[in-house]
Amino acid sequence: MSNKSSLKDIFTFGFALFAMFFGAGNLIFPPYLGIIAGPQWFTAFAGFTFADAGLALLAVIAIAYCRGEIMELFGRIGRVPAILLSFADIMCVGPLLVIPRTGATTYEMGIMPIFGEGLPIVIVVVIFFALTYILTVRPSKVIDIVGQVLTPFLIVALSIIIIKGVVSPLGQPTATPMIDEVFKRGIMDGYQTMDCFVSIAVGSVLMLTLSNKGYTEPKQQISVLIKAGLIACVGLGLIYGGLTYLGSTVSTVYDESVKQSQVIVNITQMLLGNTGKVVLAVAVSLACLTTSIGLTSATAEYLSMLSKNKVSYAKCVLFVCIFAAAAATMGVSGLVKIANPILTIVYPPSIVLIVLVFFKEKIKSDMVYKFAAGMSVIISTMTLLSTKVPAFGFVNSLPLASFGFNWMVPTIIAGVLGFIFKGKSKDVANA
Repeated sequence: MSNKSSLKDIFTFGFALFAMFFGAGNLIFPPYLGIIAGPQWFTAFAGFTFADAGLALLAVIAIAYCRGEIMELFGRIGRVPAILLSFADIMCVGPLLVIPRTGATTYEMGIMPIFGEGLPIVIVVVIFFALTYILTVRPSKVIDIVGQVLTPFLIVALSIIIIKGVVSPLGQPTATPMIDEVFKRGIMDGYQTMDCFVSIAVGSVLMLTLSNKGYTEPKQQISVLIKAGLIACVGLGLIYGGLTYLGSTVSTVYDESVKQSQVIVNITQMLLGNTGKVVLAVAVSLACLTTSIGLTSATAEYLSMLSKNKVSYAKCVLFVCIFAAAAATMGVSGLVKIANPILTIVYPPSIVLIVLVFFKEKIKSDMVYKFAAGMSVIISTMTLLSTKVPAFGFVNSLPLASFGFNWMVPTIIAGVLGFIFKGKSKDVANA
């Protein structure tokens, strides 16, 4: 395989990953962050990018080391817990949360600003997920469709808006930020985009396409995915920086009460008028459609694998599209309310296992994985219940709680205890 062909494939995969990551939440959060951070917009952007693109890249590398196999990534906590956790992760970025959010955001940010509420959301989401089905039903073509056709148009559309806003700023940032701990807020919003889960979800699709393109050696596959992941994350960083800056330029116009999903709509209208609305509608629709395509394909592959191929990939695609279309009618705000408690519990053990995969050759004891992941679930569950169960309130005073990582120190301690427990068990057995 020539270097030229390899470089082309790397950029194609990089663009595809960018498109799969960049969806509804990625459009909504950065401009609003810019408003509330004001003069410290870059600090907020850095926190957001670290928690979003940084964790996503880490997950891409981890899933590459596991050859795209989710069960290999989670398997050392036990078969049943691994199935439950992987299922929860895939459902979050699948038909339960992220995929429906792409349809709902297309309606609220792409359609409503132009047509108003005269066009019912049901009609829009049916059309949206019909397109998703058509473009997803052949998995080997997903990466090419997304990477070579849709993503470049998406980048151009967003670039027009950002460049216009940089060349002709709408105003100057406020004198002071509207919130304290700007970097923390950026981290928390980045944490909620779920792009870390996206990396896990699309692993099998990426590996399938790599194999079809002739990349069959594990080292070669890992190399391509790492380079593609870097390209995707650099692209995300550039777009996030531009969108956050645009938000800061209207921080004297809006305050914290502004509806997040309307910020970029309003900015675009001020920059480009009614033409801007059309450009944004296209950009939002493409961002959401490309994400929907990638995640529907990944979810269908996973569900088909889980059924041991008793349910075909095509039938799984159809199920995901129908379920997501129904859920999308709840609207963005309804989906966000459902997402928060689920993510509070599911995200920590996923991050723990992603980090541990880089030490899988050195850590021989499965107890380390079980203790660490188990503790992260316990602390995150207590965090969720702490508002209703006062006895659990202590978890909000644990180290790193202000960053949303109050589970980290207890998890490390639990992992060490798992290592010690395994060692003592061996001693007892040998006695």
